[in-house]
Amino acid sequence: MHIAVTWGDGEAGELRPGGPVPDLAAAVRAAEPDRPRWTWSDWRAVYPRLLARGVRVSRCHDITLTENLLLGYEGRYGEPASPRAAYARLHNLPVPEEPPPGRPEQTALFEPAAGPPVAEPDLVMEVLADQLARIERTADPHRFRLLVAAESAGALAAAEMAHEGMPWRADVHDELLTDLLGPRPVHGMRPARLQALADEISAAFGRHVNPDSPQQLIKAFAAAGIRVPSTRSQVLREVEHPAVAPLLAYKELARLFSFHGWTWVDQWVRDGRFHPEYVVGGVVSGRWATSGGGALQIPKALRRAVVADDGWRLVVADAAQLEPRVLAAMSGDRGLAGAAGEIDLYSALAQAFGGERQNAKIAMLSAMYGGMSGDAPKLLSVMRQRFPQAYAFVEEAARAGEEGRLVRSWLGRTCPPPSQRWRELVSGPEGGRAARDRGRFTRNFVVQATAAEWALVLLAVLRGRLPEPARLVFFQHDEVMVHCPAELCREVVAAVEESALEATRLLFGATPVRFPMHATPVVRYADAK
Repeated sequence: MHIAVTWGDGEAGELRPGGPVPDLAAAVRAAEPDRPRWTWSDWRAVYPRLLARGVRVSRCHDITLTENLLLGYEGRYGEPASPRAAYARLHNLPVPEEPPPGRPEQTALFEPAAGPPVAEPDLVMEVLADQLARIERTADPHRFRLLVAAESAGALAAAEMAHEGMPWRADVHDELLTDLLGPRPVHGMRPARLQALADEISAAFGRHVNPDSPQQLIKAFAAAGIRVPSTRSQVLREVEHPAVAPLLAYKELARLFSFHGWTWVDQWVRDGRFHPEYVVGGVVSGRWATSGGGALQIPKALRRAVVADDGWRLVVADAAQLEPRVLAAMSGDRGLAGAAGEIDLYSALAQAFGGERQNAKIAMLSAMYGGMSGDAPKLLSVMRQRFPQAYAFVEEAARAGEEGRLVRSWLGRTCPPPSQRWRELVSGPEGGRAARDRGRFTRNFVVQATAAEWALVLLAVLRGRLPEPARLVFFQHDEVMVHCPAELCREVVAAVEESALEATRLLFGATPVRFPMHATPVVRYADAK
């Protein structure tokens, strides 16, 4: 059963079916035991307000996220996906532009440029009916329904993790920064360690050089008789000059200072919790992004600041070699699936590649990412012979991309269509290169997007299996973190392992491919790695 939810003024709101209610959170709490599928325009406008009032729900259907998925599937990637835009398309009305980035506003009444006004709950229910009908017209409605459910469940988890927050010790963070950078500087000044490295860089060049200016660095290297195309770290590592070592150290520490320094703590850590802002489906493959806080890039140097509460633990788990296992399950290659039934897939494959585990890893990554450097061509030839179905699967995806066609993940997430600029390039002298570049993208898309789906289904299942008062506090691609009382660690570890099995069954049915999740209870995040 779907119930549309709309906030009104203050605590009031409206349900459909139903009507206006004076206390929306109380109404949702009262109906939640029946496990309806709550339906709303955009999770960012509704669910955080419910969480702030102590209300959690088990299921939802997010109109905006679903519209994005459907538009992509229909080859209309990039069109406005708001419920108002979807409603306008339904009635052949002018389509409003997307709302500005950030948390969207939800209003009780939509007044289109033409036609009569429509109440928000009525709009949501009408667009929902259209979306359900369009889902049934996809090539595999069962899979696409799972994709929509997982995407919407991911939004619930994202809001809950942002609300709950990751345990973060600001005092430990300060100690780590001080050890690495020196005391906190006054605003606008470099920390002592960065300034010392900047002075060392200038001394090595024999002139003042601002290490934060790529233009000045390129000119300084040129004056020393060294031409560099950029100041990227991988470029600098190939350069022999006394400024390189302090410059590499400076770049690493400057990034830490800029993205996770003292200002970051002031902005994002409150009452011992780090509260990020996740963007569900923020990457075309379905992976998440963040609109603030950098939750998906927590530096290893600072993971000692992620400390469980007294008497609690962090259960940290990640999937081993997720993308190769996904390829084995998708392609149906029996040989690769057999190897993927082992804990270490690359070791299981080593015999096929001369007994070298590293060769197996290079071959698999080259097949999925289109790499052709070094020994990759020779190893790919072995893969083509030993694992023909897996090789043919990614090759077909690459060929589709080179020809300008769309490719889809296992559940139906669709890659963006080629741009007009790409079409112009492929018809010109650089056409072959442009086609190969897109082929590399689509080759990886089918695997990476499906891996993101497996992880999202895992997250959706896990949030429903966790015992109270355990809470999900972190999710990154193929890694999850649960904050729980120490006495619940064994139960949480079992929930993680069971959720991995269930996610595999939901996506791939009866498959010999294993997706092991290694879960470790720790006091500090750093101790899990």
